Amino acid sequence: MLLHVTDAKYLRDYVIWLRFNDGAEGEIDLAAELEGEVFGPLKDLEQFKKFRVDHELETIVWDNGEDLAPEFLRAQIKVSTTQAVESSS
Repeated sequence: MLLHVTDAKYLRDYVIWLRFNDGAEGEIDLAAELEGEVFGPLKDLEQFKKFRVDHELETIVWDNGEDLAPEFLRAQIKVSTTQAVESSS
């Protein structure tokens, strides 16, 4: 199965909540990823908040055209407590 982001919501600072097509969901703090020429402009919190789920790319994208691979995002999320309990059962 190819992994993709199905839903995303802004939470706080540089933290986004994500849901994936494999059922995983959780939070990711992207503050450490906002470096360099490509992602540096997203340190402006107002610009950062302007992400959306692109259903063609199947991941989150920003107005400046930047995106992050769903595989990277999935590997970085902090899974919600409820889901972690269900998964361990």
